[in-house]
Amino acid sequence: MSADRQHTGRVAGKVAIVTGGSGDLGAATVRMLTAHGARVANFDRTAPAEPWGTDAVADWTLDITDAAQVENAVRQVAERFGAPDVLVNGAGILGRPAPSHEATEEEFDAVIGVNLKGTWLLTKYVVPHMIERGRGSIVNFSSIHGLTGGGNVPLYHASKGAVRLLTKSDAVVYGPHGIRVNSIHPGSMRTKMSRSSAEGSPLGADEYYRQLVLGNPIARQGEPDEIAYGVLYLASDESSFTTGTELVIDGGYTAH
Repeated sequence: MSADRQHTGRVAGKVAIVTGGSGDLGAATVRMLTAHGARVANFDRTAPAEPWGTDAVADWTLDITDAAQVENAVRQVAERFGAPDVLVNGAGILGRPAPSHEATEEEFDAVIGVNLKGTWLLTKYVVPHMIERGRGSIVNFSSIHGLTGGGNVPLYHASKGAVRLLTKSDAVVYGPHGIRVNSIHPGSMRTKMSRSSAEGSPLGADEYYRQLVLGNPIARQGEPDEIAYGVLYLASDESSFTTGTELVIDGGYTAH
């Protein structure tokens, strides 16, 4: 069900930063938050594929692994929109499908850089604004394979496991300041990134998907809006007693 068919106001008046907002899950998140009343800054290294159609979204093109760029962009958001109430660390890259002994140092640095360092840097520069106001919600994108591991892209899985534990640690540290920190764990989603992973599998895309989703209680891929609704809940005041938790949206994959 699309965001524009729902009532608005669940994050009315909030300012959100979303990293990776030009990707499939990120774009769904941006649209969901704006549909429910937020003003959103999209941090991505590429521009969105199509206009947002609203002045409630502004795009910043930057490298989230560069501390100076992140610090400057967060400052600009605070000056333009106001201090951020919500941070969604959605940016991520898969890397090349390869076992650990075949991966290169450069590939390791790239995957860990975007998926883990980028999450940490955004937190580093956004949290002081939240501490000053005594409130905030941070939603970090992990993965089902941040819970279970997997053989296709081990560096990606390792980075998402690290994001899960960074989330829990930050929840403990920042809870006394009124800041909630939670992770969201998508299963197989109908996105370009998922398709890239499937096509890189030695099983072939069809067999990869067959093994990944057909044995699930809900035997299909998820839709981007199904993740965005989860983000909306964690970003809103509806989840005011929820921190340090894992919201798994995977069609039952991890229930086995």
